[in-house]
Amino acid sequence: MRAEPMQVLPVAPGSQVPMRRYVRHPREILVLVVAVLASLLLLVAAVAELSAAAEEQRAPDAYAVVLVLGPLVVWFGRGQLWAQQRLTGIKLTHGQFPEAYGMLVDAAARSGLAYIPDAYVVLGNGVINAAASGHGFRRFVVVNSDLLEVGGAAREPEALRFVIAHEVGHIAAGHVSYWRILGTFASQWVPFVGTTLSRAQEYTADNYGHALAPEGARSAMATLAGGKYLGRSVDVDAMADRAVTEPGFFVWLVNALASHPALLWRIHALRDRRRPGRLLWRPREPWLWETPAAPDAYALPAMVGFQPTPLPQPTASALPQSTAPSLAEGAPAPVARTAAPVVPLPTTSGEPSLRHE
Repeated sequence: MRAEPMQVLPVAPGSQVPMRRYVRHPREILVLVVAVLASLLLLVAAVAELSAAAEEQRAPDAYAVVLVLGPLVVWFGRGQLWAQQRLTGIKLTHGQFPEAYGMLVDAAARSGLAYIPDAYVVLGNGVINAAASGHGFRRFVVVNSDLLEVGGAAREPEALRFVIAHEVGHIAAGHVSYWRILGTFASQWVPFVGTTLSRAQEYTADNYGHALAPEGARSAMATLAGGKYLGRSVDVDAMADRAVTEPGFFVWLVNALASHPALLWRIHALRDRRRPGRLLWRPREPWLWETPAAPDAYALPAMVGFQPTPLPQPTASALPQSTAPSLAEGAPAPVARTAAPVVPLPTTSGEPSLRHE
């Protein structure tokens, strides 16, 4: 008896490519090429080590053995991870956490996937985390139970929507492909190379999350910073401001060695949509609008790409005399909001209707 196949969506295969071109971090492919080349060089060195060990009749280096057996190691590890989620996780369905399942279907359809990835809720024990992976042609998402807790004031549906869209973005961008994982397997042992690729991929997934669930970006980052209860009290704008004012060698080193971007930099990138997230050097741009907007009036723009959504331009009569001419002469032309593409799905009695954010 085989595992139940993933549900097929009425979306043409390859339709995720146009969106992927817009939201992929502009440095991701470059770093991916560097990671693949580094992995190939290490593989050549591993083969040479095994050959030398055979000639000298000694035990080869353990890392060399793991690299040569990389295809089997990656395949076995991914299969074991999938089996673990199937045996311990709660699978999202129409009847099991239907709200979260509706978010999964929404994200899969709007990102252009031709299938609905499997999704499992696992016990988080207070840890806020989620992940995406695959095995063979299977793709799946894992969400810690703390992100689905519905108790009291801790409930943040849009934060969960952003997290699910982020993980689906990893799948749509090809980050969980067996061949990509295998091709960059050895780069994890090269200082700064594997981690930089991982950070670029995280920015890409954040861009998917922002494009598909823009209103959840702020609450998701606040939850990552303060947890499921304190997150509602976190000032994410203040954290984004600090990304510009926290310099130092060790700040650079901590980010460079991490698999995820520094949280301050990540929040800054989600707020300032003019530029991609910074991989190695801290952001230096001031506040996006020069003057901070009121917390109750500001909302992340629902758009794809890195151009800012313009604020309403005041009329010349409403401005001081000294200010009006400068705005009239030097203000940039308004940029239209470009919404994420929507792929309609048939609505059934047990499935929430997809809605466009």
